[in-house]
Amino acid sequence: MRNGSPATTTTSTADDSRSGVSRRTLLGGSAAAAGATVAGLVAAQPAAAHAPSDDLLKHLPKVGQIPRRSRIVDYEIGELIVLLRARKLTSVEVTKAYLDRIARLNGPFEVYGDNGGYNAFVRVDRDGALAQAAAADKLLHKGGKAPLLCGIPFGIKDSVAVKGLEAKNGTHAYDGNLAHRDATVVARLRAQGAVIIGHTIASAFSGSISGTFAGNAWNPRFIPGGSSQGSGVATSARLAAATIGEETGGSIIMPSAANGASAIKPSLGLVSTAGVMPLSPGYDVLGPIARSVRDASLVLAAILGPDPAPDPLTLSAPNPFPALPLAARGGRRPLAGTTIGIPQTDWMTQGGTGVPPADTYDADYRAAFDRFKAELVALGAHVKEFPGLDVTVAANDPYFRTSERLPLPDGSVVSPATAVLSPNRYEIRYWQAVQAFAESHPANAAALTRQFGNLAQAAATAGAIPAAVRDEGERRRRTLQANYQRALDEAGVDFMLVLPIGAQIGPRVGGTQLRNYRSFYQLPNALTWPMVTFPIGYDRTEGLPINAAFWGPRFSEPELIQAALDYQDRHPQHHRAAPPDPVFPPAPQARRAAPVEEIVPPELSNDPLVAEGAWS
Repeated sequence: MRNGSPATTTTSTADDSRSGVSRRTLLGGSAAAAGATVAGLVAAQPAAAHAPSDDLLKHLPKVGQIPRRSRIVDYEIGELIVLLRARKLTSVEVTKAYLDRIARLNGPFEVYGDNGGYNAFVRVDRDGALAQAAAADKLLHKGGKAPLLCGIPFGIKDSVAVKGLEAKNGTHAYDGNLAHRDATVVARLRAQGAVIIGHTIASAFSGSISGTFAGNAWNPRFIPGGSSQGSGVATSARLAAATIGEETGGSIIMPSAANGASAIKPSLGLVSTAGVMPLSPGYDVLGPIARSVRDASLVLAAILGPDPAPDPLTLSAPNPFPALPLAARGGRRPLAGTTIGIPQTDWMTQGGTGVPPADTYDADYRAAFDRFKAELVALGAHVKEFPGLDVTVAANDPYFRTSERLPLPDGSVVSPATAVLSPNRYEIRYWQAVQAFAESHPANAAALTRQFGNLAQAAATAGAIPAAVRDEGERRRRTLQANYQRALDEAGVDFMLVLPIGAQIGPRVGGTQLRNYRSFYQLPNALTWPMVTFPIGYDRTEGLPINAAFWGPRFSEPELIQAALDYQDRHPQHHRAAPPDPVFPPAPQARRAAPVEEIVPPELSNDPLVAEGAWS
């Protein structure tokens, strides 16, 4: 995946208008990199050619078909679009309703730790959000064609550039990382009229799939999932209509599953990552976290599409991309003709290698899983167990979990994944961008050094990987993709069904945070394949949500979304359920601020190379 031209550099206060803009510069931060190199050079995007139009309104309910909700914040995006156009609500009313809940339930801002509240939002631009809402109302009341998401309030993960706000990627080590321009995804949301409330909290350096900074939407004593933890919590806890998450390995799926949200982790290249503080280019993706799959599909339609100058990977997606479905199919058996496979080698951490995943689920999860399978069959689907691809077999997987190593000229060796990801990071000036930020913000330097170690040495090591070795790593990745596709084809499977989490999640403090989850949670990102997750029930002891996920071949989003829409249309009770409002202290104070050098257990890391070390 060779992309980009020689990088340009700047400082967080420099005029970037004269700088050449390349993928290296625009992705050129670390899991982290800086206001200048990431947030500061992202060219604002006009409304994309693919932008959804009012033609999509025909797929949404009529005013009279929308049930009256007891609270404004319980309306789904598809319903709000209709109500705003019918002048039954205003964007200012909707935005105030969310801001008021944030003021009451979120707790203090800028706290990377337990702030005594939900801590879903790490910073909010209240005045800016209300101004955007007022502008949306003016546009809506003109009676012309307002953009589809006009007046809908959003939260954005802390690793994504929002003009005028700092982006800190879950740590005060990035204090001062001010965005001069919006990330492409944020610009596209604005072009569709969305109201940007602020940043949702991320795990430190986007490093953990468990998360502890935010409290779970259904019970703040429990983990929120990571690393897009605030995005998962904010959506389900009714602090925003929807949010944007970012995933390298599980970072959209895990917080969505932990909080019972409906979310889409897109295929690599479907959505631009320009303006994101990257972790692993070639794995990183941005996607919507919402309360219904229809809402997530609406958002994805607004943000997908080519962005060739800053992110050439978007040229790999079909253009125009097939229309994303927004409505369930009619009839009693809408899934007739669809074969959904349950991969038996997609093992869980509780059972280990060789144990079928469902055999490891706790009682509540197993009951929900069995009921869900039966509901899919009732909708016409053929649901079958099949082997999938056993990535512990060397012949099947020469890239992801292989023990093979590729030799370097100096006599050392690297894993195939390292041969791909380290040059990708080098090409975008991953470590150099962190170093530049540290030099321009000396108060942050010590924390960044603790996180990243010797930046110059890391860059030199990555830069020494020859093109031939990188090519071999990429060839092996393509072989893994082909092998997994063949496993589906030979079994006659259209796409797969898994549970991201197989047992009740654990507490934020004082216990096992994730008791049972997919061992290969990073595999969809290694494959570049999409996932759609959504709630299918709740456990009986704590009332915490249970989510399933569909996943399948690259760019199969329309098929995955359609099946999930068909299910949610017939079983709306799961995604429409709202968590009870917790009772927080009247003036919550930060109680357990995490240090910036927080260390994440390797097995819970979003970084594929860190997780790889835990497997070895």
